[in-house]
Amino acid sequence: MIPAKLVLQTGEVFEGKVPTWVKGINYGEIVFNTGMVGYTEVLTDPSYKGQIVCFTYPMIGNYGVENQKHWESDQIHAAGVIVSELAPFYARVQGESSLQAWCEKYNTPIIADIDTRALTKVLRHHGVVSGAIVVGKDLPKKYPNISDLDLVSEVTIDEPLTHGQGEKTVIVVDCGMKANIWRYLCEYSNLTLKRVPYDYDYTKESYDGVFISNGPGDPARCQTTANVLKEAMAKSPQKPIFGICLGSQIMGIAIGAKTYKLKFGHRAQNHPCLLEGSNRSYLTSQNHGFAVDEATMPENWEVWFRNLNDNTIQGIKHKELPYSSVQFHPEAGPGPVDTAWLFDRFVEQL
Repeated sequence: MIPAKLVLQTGEVFEGKVPTWVKGINYGEIVFNTGMVGYTEVLTDPSYKGQIVCFTYPMIGNYGVENQKHWESDQIHAAGVIVSELAPFYARVQGESSLQAWCEKYNTPIIADIDTRALTKVLRHHGVVSGAIVVGKDLPKKYPNISDLDLVSEVTIDEPLTHGQGEKTVIVVDCGMKANIWRYLCEYSNLTLKRVPYDYDYTKESYDGVFISNGPGDPARCQTTANVLKEAMAKSPQKPIFGICLGSQIMGIAIGAKTYKLKFGHRAQNHPCLLEGSNRSYLTSQNHGFAVDEATMPENWEVWFRNLNDNTIQGIKHKELPYSSVQFHPEAGPGPVDTAWLFDRFVEQL
């Protein structure tokens, strides 16, 4: 390990160490995740594209990296990793690699010996900021703004693909979909799934429902996806639609609502969400930095779930039509599966 710096656009500098293969200036939007486990799933989640992830749990890497069946994609998508203590070895029967070696394989810079508690306090004060993992004397000059980056186009599939031979056909819009979402959907033997790129126009095709996935970046850059969804709602108002995370924000844009950037986002596996109109709270896995503005929602839509930590919208639904979406991840990966029933609900609506 060699000396390195974590430099924030707001001026703060944290001293740390990186493996010798990390070179130069490595940019990203710095965010924090408060989960105790799940670093493999987090780093392979396409929603973290363009972001340097600070893990707040004191030691990371102690159980290694399991095989690809547990990943959320086929590679690391995060722009970098920040930890307090990088475990020097791992001990788990499913482990196949150390975290450090895995990051090297995908050329993902990782910096250790950072005071992650102090860094998280800075991010909670400023909000998420751009920054860089820096090796050498050169300092960052121009920090990227994640809202200026077209990240969804980098993580969507290239061509449509079909799975299953069920009697119900679902269009699955891939905006950077987590593998565990796909695993859940593929479990339903009564479905034919047509997985399509984020900008694919499916409105002239035959289908029974639409599913919109999670993904990275600013939802305002997904106007094409929202426009197609809006047209689908107008042409086939009775066909069920369900969205997750970015899919929820895209649904909001399609119905004329506004989205906004949260100060420091929600990234963990223990966010409590209230089912509106009940006393039932669910623990949820979350990873998002944007939300739907409640004040801009049309009158025929309502809040479905609400975050009990900060009262932000965690789900919306139409008051009469079978349209709904959630900000959290009912498929977990990592996290609790308290809300996995939402997949059943969608399939039953078809």
